Amino acid sequence: MINLNHINFRYSSKESVLEDLTLSLAPGHIYGLLGRNGVGKTSLMYILSGLRFPNDGQCSVIGFTPQQRKVDFLQQVYFLPDEIYFPPGAIDKYLALYTPFYPGFNSVMFYDLLAEFDIRADVHPAKLSLGQRKQIAICFALALRAKVLLLDEPTNALDIPAKKIFRKIIAGGLQEDQIIMISTHQVKDLESLIDHVLILDGQKMIIDRSIDELTNRIAFKYAADLEDIPNVIYSERALRGYATLSANLKGEYTKFDMELFFNAVLDQKQKVLSVLEVK
Repeated sequence: MINLNHINFRYSSKESVLEDLTLSLAPGHIYGLLGRNGVGKTSLMYILSGLRFPNDGQCSVIGFTPQQRKVDFLQQVYFLPDEIYFPPGAIDKYLALYTPFYPGFNSVMFYDLLAEFDIRADVHPAKLSLGQRKQIAICFALALRAKVLLLDEPTNALDIPAKKIFRKIIAGGLQEDQIIMISTHQVKDLESLIDHVLILDGQKMIIDRSIDELTNRIAFKYAADLEDIPNVIYSERALRGYATLSANLKGEYTKFDMELFFNAVLDQKQKVLSVLEVK
């Protein structure tokens, strides 16, 4: 459904952002796109949505070349940026302005999702807080029923209750023929939501694995003393001891810790990649 082959991308007169990126994403999954700030997560989403063009390589999204920006493509791929803008006026004015571009828009679903966030349908989004505007934008994005939904830092500015609702409606809204990609640096927000991890680092996609694959290879454990767990690759101080990451040599099932895994990749990249048998 999404295929990138040897993609290179750079902004004019600047060093490369993405180098020789090859990636294949299948429908029915929620992908978490992780990486340090400035590593190229948003640039990748721009390329997938046709807002930026790769310098080299081939990009196919639901059978279209994004940079051609054909109408059928634009109706089925939606990019929700981190910064949200709403024109003056009530929500119905916003819908009248934008929904004609998206024939799959489900108005009943949109208003139901607004109710989940406890937002009235007659409000003026431009007068609301950033967090509330973001909630409306998330409702709109999901109600489009787009085949590819790209969300850039969607939990920024959301409070704790809103983040909980966000996870609930994203998990409940995924369709079998849909891809949802979520870019974030707030790693904990995605922990119970995504089923596939993508990590960008140094212009490369260094991790492209399902949660099941990762937990088969890696064990996440807590211990009062590091000596209680052999072959620890990475550890962090935790309440009454340490949170650790090690090779899963005994085929144990342990609960995946997204933040711990991400920090381990950044701090002990080669050791983690070795355990995952990534060259």
